[in-house]
Amino acid sequence: MSAQVRKPMARVCEACGRGEQWDEDLEAWQIARDDGEKQVGNPHCIHEWDITGTFTPVDATDS
Repeated sequence: MSAQVRKPMARVCEACGRGEQWDEDLEAWQIARDDGEKQVGNPHCIHEWDITGTFTPVDATDS
């Protein structure tokens, strides 16, 4: 059995709701848009990303 490590493609701050998506071309996080409006959240927030929630970075696969 081998394991694959995955990276998240989107994240949302648990404290203020700021949304970001990973941009492969820029290799950086970009503010998400909902109906054309940026999901900036609170500009003074220290953003708490949900790193242990539903996203699992290690995906065990059978060889």
